[in-house]
Amino acid sequence: MHLLNADLHCHSNVSDGTLTPEALAERAKRNGVELWALTDHDEVGGQHRARAAAHAQGIAYLTGSEISVTFAGKTVHIVGLGFDPDHPSLQQGLVDTRGGRERRARDMAEGLAKVGIPDAFEGALRYVGNPDLISRTHFARYLVELGICSESHEVFKRYLTEGKPGYVEHRWAKLSDAIHWITAAGGEAVIAHPGRYGFTPNEEYALFTEFKAHGGRGVEVVTGSHTVPEYAKYADMAIEFDLLASRGSDFHDPAESHTDLGTLPDLPGRLKPVWQALEHRIFRP
Repeated sequence: MHLLNADLHCHSNVSDGTLTPEALAERAKRNGVELWALTDHDEVGGQHRARAAAHAQGIAYLTGSEISVTFAGKTVHIVGLGFDPDHPSLQQGLVDTRGGRERRARDMAEGLAKVGIPDAFEGALRYVGNPDLISRTHFARYLVELGICSESHEVFKRYLTEGKPGYVEHRWAKLSDAIHWITAAGGEAVIAHPGRYGFTPNEEYALFTEFKAHGGRGVEVVTGSHTVPEYAKYADMAIEFDLLASRGSDFHDPAESHTDLGTLPDLPGRLKPVWQALEHRIFRP
């Protein structure tokens, strides 16, 4: 089952992607995806559309969402897979998590105005499919439109990371809360792209330890932002912590994303895929 072309991490225009759930399903089919999950940020509003679109394309589907949490002073993302998207505690938790995004976005715009980039909030809103989910990605697209930077990654580096003028810290959900929402709704919690967070070895070990203690079950091993050495590193950590392994491109946009839907290498064969444990939660066409 580790050879299955599963892509369990991507975003639509319900959060900060640019394609509709239906267009993502078409792209997944075209790229040979056999099992797909839409994992919009802190949102499940696209789940029923994505499931229907996957069914129309003949692709097996798992529900998903990527939940923002604060751990050791940094934003960490936890992907939930295979849950009931209509579960009340999950829905309320995501509403609460989304609540601070507009205030944060206005503060980001104020910081950018101080360095000569006015009206960034209004500009970013033009790229937002769901105003409740305005994010740094939408600001990045606007600054690229203005010609201030040539690509989104440059915007993040110059303006939107810690210590830069457009960066504003946000206190997200607690790790324990996110895991509880996911598991209460019948799903499995997965640490998203752990190589991105820049933790020290001790901090990373603490993240995995606390995640497991609260009922987390999986980790993304093969993902669009991991290097080949990181595939091996997090495969080892999956085994050390007895975690299920996941695979996902983190696809957002055809022009922006380094990795297209369905184009990742296979999971290492020594790992147990998360989709094996979620077999009973997969919607099949």
